[in-house]
Amino acid sequence: MWWPPCNGCGRTSLHQTERNDKKLNTFHPGDKKLITGIFLFIEQIAPKVYVFIIKGKHTGEDAVAPHASAEKGTGGAAVNRKERISMYYSSGNYEAFARPQKPEGVDNKSAYIVGSGLAALTAACYLVRDGQMKGEHVHVFEKNALAGGACDGYKYDIGYVMRGGREMDNHFEVMWDMLHSIPSLETEGASVLDEYYWLNKEDPNFSLCRATVNRGEDAHTDGKFGLSDKGAMEIMKLFFTPDEQLQDKKITDFFDDEVLNSNFWMYWRTMFAFENWHSALEMKLYLKRYIHHIGGLPDFTALRFTRYNQYESIILPMVRYLESFGVQFHYNTKVTDVKFDIQKGRKLASSVTVEHEGETTNIDLTENDLLFITNGGCVESCTVGAQDKATGFDPTIQPGNGWDLWKKIAAQDPSFGHPEKFCSEPELSNWESATITTLDDKIPQYIRKICKRDPFSGHTVTGGIVTVKDSSWLLSWTLNRQQQFKDQPKNQLCVWVYGLFSDKPGDYVKKPMRDCTGREICMEWLYHIGVPEDQIAELAEHSANTVPVMMPYIDAFFMPRAMGDRPDVVPEGAVNFAFLGQFAETARDTIFTTEYSMRTGMEAVYTLLNIDRGVPEVWGSTYDVRALIDATVKLRDGKKITDMDLPLIPRLALKEALKKIEGTDLEKFLKEYNAI
Repeated sequence: MWWPPCNGCGRTSLHQTERNDKKLNTFHPGDKKLITGIFLFIEQIAPKVYVFIIKGKHTGEDAVAPHASAEKGTGGAAVNRKERISMYYSSGNYEAFARPQKPEGVDNKSAYIVGSGLAALTAACYLVRDGQMKGEHVHVFEKNALAGGACDGYKYDIGYVMRGGREMDNHFEVMWDMLHSIPSLETEGASVLDEYYWLNKEDPNFSLCRATVNRGEDAHTDGKFGLSDKGAMEIMKLFFTPDEQLQDKKITDFFDDEVLNSNFWMYWRTMFAFENWHSALEMKLYLKRYIHHIGGLPDFTALRFTRYNQYESIILPMVRYLESFGVQFHYNTKVTDVKFDIQKGRKLASSVTVEHEGETTNIDLTENDLLFITNGGCVESCTVGAQDKATGFDPTIQPGNGWDLWKKIAAQDPSFGHPEKFCSEPELSNWESATITTLDDKIPQYIRKICKRDPFSGHTVTGGIVTVKDSSWLLSWTLNRQQQFKDQPKNQLCVWVYGLFSDKPGDYVKKPMRDCTGREICMEWLYHIGVPEDQIAELAEHSANTVPVMMPYIDAFFMPRAMGDRPDVVPEGAVNFAFLGQFAETARDTIFTTEYSMRTGMEAVYTLLNIDRGVPEVWGSTYDVRALIDATVKLRDGKKITDMDLPLIPRLALKEALKKIEGTDLEKFLKEYNAI
């Protein structure tokens, strides 16, 4: 068998079922008043909280993966190891600090991993750390010359390039589980988690200017969501709509101008790159997943960032960790096909076809050969421009990339998903980014005026994106801690810029973003940060270098979808394979995050190797009444329920309800969170 050399790595109307509670029935499904939603919230959430706490198990939407055992909840490894069937969820630090026993037969197993993005690297890390598989038995196939997938950050001959950035949450449970084991490349004796934790404690993130208008003036969003009661009601309605009713629905099926013209939507769409036509289901899942961060959305206090770009801060330490175990990286190697032997109740990956430097090899697989497939890809079909070159727009799906491979796989069984739901309309899933590197001291003064910080300090600069509200491209830009690259000169800044509307003419450069050179994109940005018009062309040409990147499928995972369009991490009946990444399905977590990618990697390994340790469950703030009440109040910019302008009957109902809880812990609780 040929192997390439290892070269290292340089509920729709507030759905209401039949109820016995006559008081709650006074608020009918079509009621548009917020008080309705609050009472429905109490009714909806209380039973879930009870079951969650008392029984210690996932319920409802939190069904575990197909291979999960009956002992699948938050407590549970109190079963005979030999009887337990694979992966389960856990919470708390009992299992978080435990080391699993070596899986039976692992010394006779090999693993083949398609792709080297964050999900793939995580799977490899769990294979060698918790699965205790021999490193030399783990093979990573990467079609490019470097690992990392979408988590990039490199200096090419055309300049520094970051296609995107990554912002983290303190409750990325899988991410922290793994990164506490990855040695820092900067600090001897420390882990990647250690240095990340220390950094964000010493230099906490927050923004001093979230948005601008009128060429660099503070838009004075002032931390306000600006939602009417009707708009807040629309959000709450979506929050409580069952997932099943959201299949193939768009955000605009639930939100109208009451939401879409608010600060809330400006914050949301630019931070997460949602578009109006994207999936209402994904919007709802995001709301539930990050309900504990609603209050930190306007000023980015909810976020944490790495010291350097995502490649140098996260990917490279993971690669070095894997190399220390002898994991085999095969770069410039495409996986062009996977074949399956599919029988009733049993699915076996039987062969993998790889291509390297024009040579094609088929690898036959047995039950002892585990295959991990990164299906799809948000940065597939990217085109890179340069200072004097536009990216253009070419969404052609190339042979050997993630979409092409997934289509071949999906054609073999319905449980392998439906890639066409995500990659068939690239005009609805694209946006363009650019990395602007300043070359002298002429541009930084304008940056400093907006972000109100010294961009050369090495500390937090913008604290997240600054959105240009009146940009026809809906331009946003950010400076993370400088320097963003370890070899970046101290007198240079790397600015990341992106536009959600790549097909619209600019306000200064009257061309679509996709048709603009890097220099022209820089000119548009300089215009919006307040550079005098007679200086714009000169500064863009001589005081900056700009490299744009068009990504036709960067928002593909937000496209409206139905259940089953993404394959389960481990499909029902799968014997020796799993799916990884943003287009694999796992319970409760949300896509377009580092945590989601890493969770799929962990769940895949834990399932296929039957690792005797719980996978940390998704943080359960959606079941925490404190987080829910706090978010409800903050979403209304701190306004109390009692401040609402209600018609007579709802006002009387509210008054009566408050009387009934007077002198109780519930009253005390609601006052603590400024709800009443």
